[in-house]
Amino acid sequence: MAPVTLRSVKKSYGAFATIHGVDIDIADGEFVVLVGPSGCGKSTLLRMIAGLETVTSGDISISGRVVNEIEPKDRDIAMVFQNYALYPHMSVARNMAFSLEHRGGSKAEITERVNWAADILGLTPLLERFPRQLSGGQRQRVAMGRAIVRNPQVFLFDEPLSNLDAKLRVVMRGEIKGLHQRLGVTTVYVTHDQVEAMTMADKIVVMNAGRVEQCGAPLELYDRPANPFVAGFIGSPAMNFIEGRLTANGFEADGVVLPLPPGPVSGDAIYGIRPEHFELANHGLTATVLLVEPMGSETQVTMMLGRHKVIGIFRERVQAQPGATIQVQPDLASIHLFDARTSQRLN
Repeated sequence: MAPVTLRSVKKSYGAFATIHGVDIDIADGEFVVLVGPSGCGKSTLLRMIAGLETVTSGDISISGRVVNEIEPKDRDIAMVFQNYALYPHMSVARNMAFSLEHRGGSKAEITERVNWAADILGLTPLLERFPRQLSGGQRQRVAMGRAIVRNPQVFLFDEPLSNLDAKLRVVMRGEIKGLHQRLGVTTVYVTHDQVEAMTMADKIVVMNAGRVEQCGAPLELYDRPANPFVAGFIGSPAMNFIEGRLTANGFEADGVVLPLPPGPVSGDAIYGIRPEHFELANHGLTATVLLVEPMGSETQVTMMLGRHKVIGIFRERVQAQPGATIQVQPDLASIHLFDARTSQRLN
C-alpha cells in the first residue's frame, strides 16, 4: 500500500496540451475514482501514473518517491484494462501466474499466490479452463487475479467494466469494492460512469478538458457541487438548470418565479434542482406535463415550468396525461445557485 501524489502534472503532445497542471492527493489505501466525459484526460492521467505515458512537467510520487523517470515494471503497480488482455493459449492458472514466473518466483510461492487470489475471486473451480471457456465477468475476474497475485502497492483500473452488460456491471463493481475493502490497497479507478464513481469511491476526482473541476467524497460532490459541470455530471438523471435573475421576490426566469433559500438576492444566476428534489404539492408551481414514465417504485415526469423543460422524479404514482398540469414544489434545502458569469457556486 502507498499514497500517490500528483503535483502540477501537465501533459502535451507537441504544441497540443491535454493535461493542465493537475494536483491530486491519494491517501494510503484510498479508493479514488477519476471520472469525466470522453476526452477529459482521465485515462491519460492514469497511464502517466502507470508509466505508460511520459510526464511533460510536474511530479508523480508513489510512497513518497518521484516516479517520473522510473520504468512501469519498477513502480510496483498493477493495472487492469477494459479489454481483459488474457493469453488465449494459457489456462486461468497460467494467466494469473505468468507475471510471477517472469520475475523468477519459486513454483511453490507462485502456486500459493495463485490459489490465494483464486479463492478471493471465486476462480478456484475455473483454474484449468481457458479464456474462451469463460464468460465476460469471469474473464474480468481473471484479469483482476493477475493483478492481485503481484501484491502491488497500487492498483490501477482503466474502465474495467465497460465491456460487460448492465446487470454484470452491478455485480462486478460490488466485487471490486469488496476486494478493496479486503486488501486495503491504494486504488485509482477510471470511468465515465458516474454511478460507478458514486457507489465505489472513497473520493471522486471530476475532470473536464484536462483539468480537475472538483475533488471530494461522493456525497460532498452530490450535495455541494462547485459548478454546473460537476452538478450536471454527478447524479442521474442530471440536475435541471434554469437561467435567470435573483430578486427579492424569488428567482425570476423566463415565464416563472421560483422560490429561493436564504442567501444572495441580486444578480444573474443559474438555478439548479435535482429531479428527485421536486415534490408534488397542493399549492406550488404549475407545471405542464410532457411525458410520464412509470418506473415502479417512482415516476419520472418531464414537464414545463414556464418556458423551461425540467425532469422531476416522484415517489408517488403520477397519473397525469401529457398536456395536463400538476402542482410541484422544489425542496428549498436542496436548491443550488451558481453565478451566471463565473459558474461558481453561490450558496
